[in-house]
Amino acid sequence: MVLRVVLSVFVLLSLLDCVARSEDPARPERVHRISLKEYEATLNFWQQAHPTILDVERAGLSMEGLGLYLLKITDPEVRAEDKQVCLITSLHGGPERSGTTTILHLIDWLLGDSDEAEETRRKQIVLIMPINHPLAFFETDRFLNAAKIDPYTGGGPQHWDLAKLEYKSADRAPEVKVVLDVVDRWQPEVHVDVHGTGLQEYPDDELGDRTRYQGQIMFEVTGSAYSNYALRPWDWRVTEAIIQAGIEAGYPSDRFEADGQRSFHGPVMNPIADRTWRGQPNFYTAQYGYAKYHTMVMAFEVGWEQSGVARLKGLLRIGNRRWQSEPNAGYPVDRVKPFIGHFVTSWGRNAAERRRSRVELWQKQGRFTQAVLYPQTDGRDTYFVATSQRAGAVLSKSTPEFLAAVAQHEGIDAAAVASYVEAGPEVMLAVDASRSQGDSDQPLGNGIGFRLRLPYQKPAITAVKLNGELLAESSTDGFQTWQANGFTQVQIHVPPEKAARQDLYLVTCEYRPEVKRRIGWTPPREVLELLKQQ
Repeated sequence: MVLRVVLSVFVLLSLLDCVARSEDPARPERVHRISLKEYEATLNFWQQAHPTILDVERAGLSMEGLGLYLLKITDPEVRAEDKQVCLITSLHGGPERSGTTTILHLIDWLLGDSDEAEETRRKQIVLIMPINHPLAFFETDRFLNAAKIDPYTGGGPQHWDLAKLEYKSADRAPEVKVVLDVVDRWQPEVHVDVHGTGLQEYPDDELGDRTRYQGQIMFEVTGSAYSNYALRPWDWRVTEAIIQAGIEAGYPSDRFEADGQRSFHGPVMNPIADRTWRGQPNFYTAQYGYAKYHTMVMAFEVGWEQSGVARLKGLLRIGNRRWQSEPNAGYPVDRVKPFIGHFVTSWGRNAAERRRSRVELWQKQGRFTQAVLYPQTDGRDTYFVATSQRAGAVLSKSTPEFLAAVAQHEGIDAAAVASYVEAGPEVMLAVDASRSQGDSDQPLGNGIGFRLRLPYQKPAITAVKLNGELLAESSTDGFQTWQANGFTQVQIHVPPEKAARQDLYLVTCEYRPEVKRRIGWTPPREVLELLKQQ
């Protein structure tokens, strides 16, 4: 009898505990809902526990006076000038709550003592804004703020002046303004915006006191947004590296139009819109950094926080290492203008110098005119770049007119350039004209670089010249070479003191391929014999 009473009490207590924890099989267990008090207390706890490597800043206030916080995590023993800058936000972190909770898990890891966390702190400044929309996260579970603006999109194109790269509704959307201010201050190499599961699908009249439940997931995607395919890294290999980090942790990702087997959409394709990818290019808040500073942008959709953490670790790993064909460790963001396999690149001895150069060149590259000798020829490569409107007039398609204009341009060994051009079989210049004329007379202040890629793996490079002057091998003032991606990469470095005095850069390269490649096709011998008999 006593045993039965004890068992009855035990069962009753178990049932009460089950109810208290909402584990009734008819109702899934609910996920803890973070309160504002818990969030701010956690930030304070982290700051006190890690005062050396963590700085917590109230970067702004929402319209309701709620704090908009920025966390900076880095190792202060390593010079900031040597570090990459990565910004992580959750612009939909109101209803899409797993974006924020993923970031909070990542902070736990970044503040820890694992070898990779310590390496990341040494090599990067990681900026984190866990909750960009506190009203939505703590109270409303809706995308829009009090002024009916979604911080993720910025409210739509009507709120942006893209010609001036200005946000016109800053007074109505401080949640957007504070992010833009952080981007302006830090000019990060990367900005990743983390999204996920939440309560946005519940209509207002059904929302009640709901929270996420255990087992609520979403189909995870990496790198871009379904609605806006312009919000993605420009290098699909970056996306694939991040996806692979998730797969290694057990979490697959969707690959957008690739998995859907669909082509991109555009206005001319409206009649066949049912056969193209549903997303269309747009301009959202996170793309501000790309437009202004050549920041690499991307978005995640997260169903399980540990999946998001694994993929974010994969992203940070890229910033810690040297990327494929790049000469320096860090994110691949230093090519600012392309033309037929040639690139204008940033210059710098460290991350900070390359950042300043990248930003300046990116903002001025619209005024640059580019050219190469054409048709392209084995053993010879050229890349001509004019950084002012005046110098752009030199790059005429006609080689005689080009050489005549070069002879009148200061700072160039015109005879050496003419000797190179006239020694080749090329018949003209292929020219990519400038697309803007803004501040065309302002000299460059932070140096410039140029990248050639020779389509051989072991060529003998006999001469690399800039404006007719033979260059020495140097990683700061001259040229350097290395093999990557099947090419011999040739990088020309022009330091600030030289770039400030020049606006026309004529790069020539002479090399001997290690193999003789022949082109053309001859009909079968039988065909040739038959034709002779006719």
